[in-house]
Amino acid sequence: MDLDKQRVRRGFARAAQTYDQAAFLAREISERMSERLDLLRAVPKSVLDLGSGTGQGARMLRRRYPECVVVELDSAHAMLVRSCRAMPWWQRSVLRLKGERAARVCGDIERLPFADRAFDMVWSNLALHWTDLRPALAEVYRVLRPGGVCMFSTLGPDTLKELRAAYAAADAHVHVNRFVDLHDIGDILVQARFADPVMDMEYLRLTYADVHILLRELKAASARNANAGRPLGLSGKRTFERMALAYESYRVDSRLPATFEIVYGHAWRPETERRTRGGEAVIQVHPRRASES
Repeated sequence: MDLDKQRVRRGFARAAQTYDQAAFLAREISERMSERLDLLRAVPKSVLDLGSGTGQGARMLRRRYPECVVVELDSAHAMLVRSCRAMPWWQRSVLRLKGERAARVCGDIERLPFADRAFDMVWSNLALHWTDLRPALAEVYRVLRPGGVCMFSTLGPDTLKELRAAYAAADAHVHVNRFVDLHDIGDILVQARFADPVMDMEYLRLTYADVHILLRELKAASARNANAGRPLGLSGKRTFERMALAYESYRVDSRLPATFEIVYGHAWRPETERRTRGGEAVIQVHPRRASES
């Protein structure tokens, strides 16, 4: 995706005060992801939370793995400040007793400020769609220890399909962010040298009384248009009216739907890596047999 990263960072910084009230979806997906942690046999000693926001995921990880060091990384400093203030007193007390502090780092997912092989797990809830996945996942691989796992959720291409279609009926600009398909994410994981990637997805549909409420909630959660093809100025009143009228065609039982395609994935950094004499990694690809098609 061709995203304006500065706009993304500024948007999350501005949304820090309203994010927790509007981020119902992020909380729900974090809960669903946490259930998948039961599949992991090893208990991590260090976890990196990518796109940690106000720290909801990191607080859950600290409860689940009390002996683990959880590092939060976000591109918006204001989000990290909110996370610090929201941390329960008892978690701060536990860290003080262990002589530790909650680690929070302001940084870029595509250029992680950590040493190679620094973490047993990388966790990311609804953040990777704000990045260029190829360099981001290559960085995730770099900072994972051999045998470490990456577990993430992100948005798929059908997300906000009703809003995208309504805006397409109003003008020719890009108003809704584009998202990467599940299969393409799997391919990128393989190219980044991850082993045994597991991908799945589900649709969640939220409903709203009108499109104004939907847009206010998206803005409060910093779900802003950051595509290069977006209109550079404010959308005019007539454009908005045409979009709102087109959106009405989706109304069911007095409510407007908004679809979210949630993509889940996890993959491991192999314990050992085969390399050529030139130092290039060898990736084994097993073609699907005819009987599996």
